Amino acid sequence: MAWERIKEDLQGFLDRDPAARSRLEVVLCYPGFHALVLHRASHWLIGHGFRLAARLLASFSRFLTGIEIHPSARIGRQLVIDHGMGVVIGETARIGDRVTIYHDVTLGGTSLKREIRHPQVGHDVIIGAGAQLLGPIFIGNGARIGSNAVVVKDVPAGVTVVGVPARPVAVLREAAAAAELAEQTFAAYGTPCDEENADPLQRELNRMRQEIAALRSEVTALNDASAMANDAEGTATGWEARQ
Repeated sequence: MAWERIKEDLQGFLDRDPAARSRLEVVLCYPGFHALVLHRASHWLIGHGFRLAARLLASFSRFLTGIEIHPSARIGRQLVIDHGMGVVIGETARIGDRVTIYHDVTLGGTSLKREIRHPQVGHDVIIGAGAQLLGPIFIGNGARIGSNAVVVKDVPAGVTVVGVPARPVAVLREAAAAAELAEQTFAAYGTPCDEENADPLQRELNRMRQEIAALRSEVTALNDASAMANDAEGTATGWEARQ
């Protein structure tokens, strides 16, 4: 069973990283894969009561890979941690199947209580580099978290969020179709790069600039019309005076 899970994890890297050429390359060269395998082992240890051994193995994994995953975190199938350095996944975090996480991502807690205090991530989610997901929030299936986004509220299924704080920019698909369409709609780093899905704040600012420019044009036209009317009135008054 453990070998089958490792083979699935290997396939995840081959499917979602075009730089991966073979299973042997992933096994030897990918710290994200090393961290995942070591986490599977530490998670087994803590689940069977070997808490100190689990924490020691997780600390060794952090030293080896630069990726910190608490042994109690629950991780689904085919997680891909791409590049990996600086990733932190907290104790009560839950991650679904076929999730992609880039470097410098934090799944952090905001409470000191012994309860679920870390993000709960669904299936087929992409979390871009530098993103910070904080608190017991829910990330729906197929959601996209843009690079450097700070997410402190739930993200519905199929929605892309960017910015600080994170704001939605696009609905990619219905949750029911997330797994089927994951490959066709894969967005590297979870960040839309097309103009249509630009930062909503920037889009709103651009709209306001256009409205202001249009209002200025209208004001200029009204002033010109008023000046012409005054000139015409002055000319008519002068002609009447000469009569």
